[in-house]
Amino acid sequence: QVQLAESGGGLVQPGGSLTLSCAASGAIFSISAMAWYRQTAGKERELVAAITSGGSTNYVDSVKGRFTISRDVAKNTVYLQMNSLKPEDTAVYYCNAVVMPTSEPKYGNYWGQGTQVTVSS
Repeated sequence: QVQLAESGGGLVQPGGSLTLSCAASGAIFSISAMAWYRQTAGKERELVAAITSGGSTNYVDSVKGRFTISRDVAKNTVYLQMNSLKPEDTAVYYCNAVVMPTSEPKYGNYWGQGTQVTVSS
């Protein structure tokens, strides 16, 4: 069984910074890509940033230059450094990982439980 545990959400003022962390644990053989998504009420979940096992990254246009995704492969952990936060960044942020568990030789999509980020004065 594979679990993703997120931390680091909270309330921050506009212009402030937060760092989200997500650690994957359990019966993991290999992790391919890891990513952060976000969702607000009534809207579809959107990809914010992703990073491959080789370190290639991509970002949604609205966060480019403000957010940075990084990964510690040895710790099965992905981070999202968020700077210059705006009220429109307010959302529940979800960690995603493409994982091959030890129990079966194929990759599957796994999600964390989500962490709330609120940007407000």
